[in-house]
Amino acid sequence: MPFFVNAQADTSKKLNEVKVKTSPIPQVQSMVPIQQISANAFEQYSAFDVAGAIRNFSGVNIKDYGGIGGLKTVSVRGLGANHTAVLYDGILINDAENGQVDLSKLNLNNVQDITLFNGQPSTICMPARSFTAASVLSIRTIKPALTANKPYQVTAGIKAGSFGLVNPYLQWQQRINNNWSFILNSNFENANGRYKYQNSVNGSAATGERVNADILAKQVDGALYWTKSDSNKFNLHVNYYDSDRGLPGAVILYNETPSRQRLSNRDFFIQAGYERIWASGIHLFLNTKLSQNYLRYVNPDFLNEEHRLDQRFTQREIYQSAALAYHFTANWEVSYSADVAVNDLSILFNYPYPLFPHPTRLTILNVLASNLTLGKFQLEGSLLNTNITETVKVGRSAPARNNFSPTLSAAFKPFENSGLQLRAFYKYIFRNPTFDDLYYGGIGNPNLKPEFTNQFDLGATYSKSLNGFIDYIALTADAYYNHVTNKIVFIPKDAYNGSIQNFGKVDIKGIDVSLKTQTKTINGYKGSFSLNYSYLQALNVTDPTSSIYLNQLPYTPKNTLAFNAGVDHGHLGLYFNQVISSSRYYTNDNLPDDYIPGYAISDASFVYHTIIKNWPVRASIEVNNLFDKSYSVVQSYPMPGRSIRLSIQIII
Repeated sequence: MPFFVNAQADTSKKLNEVKVKTSPIPQVQSMVPIQQISANAFEQYSAFDVAGAIRNFSGVNIKDYGGIGGLKTVSVRGLGANHTAVLYDGILINDAENGQVDLSKLNLNNVQDITLFNGQPSTICMPARSFTAASVLSIRTIKPALTANKPYQVTAGIKAGSFGLVNPYLQWQQRINNNWSFILNSNFENANGRYKYQNSVNGSAATGERVNADILAKQVDGALYWTKSDSNKFNLHVNYYDSDRGLPGAVILYNETPSRQRLSNRDFFIQAGYERIWASGIHLFLNTKLSQNYLRYVNPDFLNEEHRLDQRFTQREIYQSAALAYHFTANWEVSYSADVAVNDLSILFNYPYPLFPHPTRLTILNVLASNLTLGKFQLEGSLLNTNITETVKVGRSAPARNNFSPTLSAAFKPFENSGLQLRAFYKYIFRNPTFDDLYYGGIGNPNLKPEFTNQFDLGATYSKSLNGFIDYIALTADAYYNHVTNKIVFIPKDAYNGSIQNFGKVDIKGIDVSLKTQTKTINGYKGSFSLNYSYLQALNVTDPTSSIYLNQLPYTPKNTLAFNAGVDHGHLGLYFNQVISSSRYYTNDNLPDDYIPGYAISDASFVYHTIIKNWPVRASIEVNNLFDKSYSVVQSYPMPGRSIRLSIQIII
């Protein structure tokens, strides 16, 4: 007997298409303060290198010696460049010799985004080195995202403008198969570095020209990627940087003799990383790096018997890291990370330091960390153990160090779906003396102790999507206190000699506030606005009987304000950027003769993008120091006046 089944009637209805247009809200809700800039905003901020990209961040002070090839370092919340770790695709860019990373050497042509973390990144399965600094600047490079229909992509561009700048670059992305891809980048930079500046002589302004500020830099890097899934992937990076530049030196009144100092760098590294996440909750992260940095400094006018200084240093590093994390429950994760690094420093010519110690440093790091989510609370803690031993071929080595450094952070959302979050963190960390601090000829001190820093932060974040004219609002405010002991300072004896000692104690109090917002697109127009303000009081509290007690630290402005505003319409974008810094002193004496005036510098950029034969084309005009202001960031190193940069890029 046959069975008959009646099919269910089709009651579906076709709905009209609804288009939802919105922009992602900037990431602000985290346990530690986070600031980020992505590649599509570099031209909006008139940025040429990493230093230019982050200069608007709250709490950031860029020490800039001027010119397109001038040294640029970053200090975060008044702690100095040595307290900021710079990560390149998750692995530290290490300089054991002087501890500072020159951000002018890091171009933006292969950068996807840059993130600054106060304290440490908000993930616990990462190399132990990521826990070792007061702040972390993380640079992520572009990763190929190609398909079988479009297995390759070539990006070619050139930037040119003031200072004789010519900067062509080329990028090739290639998909090999479903799992493998690679990317190759080349960057060439050439500039004469010459620019006019204003200098005050007897109350009147005199015009000078900056010379010996040329640069010739070549950089080639490549990366190979294997991706089986988002939870099983491998990468291999190779990078080579070669540069020769002039060091223009300080401007000295009535001294017309130009500097003839030269600096050459030959830097190479290869690094690899493997990451695997199992369904059971186990997370494995392995990283390896080999690097060699060569530096040559030549001063043909040095005041010694030879009337010449020629120093050639080579530092090498072997680095291995392993991190393992496990989710015991959906809201509780525990990790353990271990790093081993061997660094050495050698000098090619011993003169004028015949007894150069040629130090070797072994660093072993261990970190135990955990994070936990309990309802409206997020909690995270870590304990870092640092063990450092050193050997030298000549003289006496620094004593071994063994330190424990805890970090605690928390976040709380008082109201569900309100967009409001409260956060706080405490971090105890130290900066180990560099090879230069310990062993540099004539002034190094092997008895130096690390700088110890206590960091406290209390803040709030608020972010919300809106339905009216404003698309979203993202607001953060943090108050912080840092206390530094055993501060490493250089104490001069005369014009050419001195000593390095643990001398100081510093109290740092500050407030960081940031606001980002954007309008909805109306009649083809869309506006954006961001503002960052910092108040920073960094006082010497070493000796109450000293004349410099409670004086502001050198090169530390109390107030900085940066804002950026822009309008997009169709293919066009017009942006304005303003950086305002209050006055500061270049010595701890804080005397009128040490005073450096504040400044307000404006930049503007015009960006045009279109598609020609299915090839995206982007062109821009950037004007830096729009109103041709005369100013200095570092005493006696005048910054350029108005300058122009043109760029064009095509993607094939």
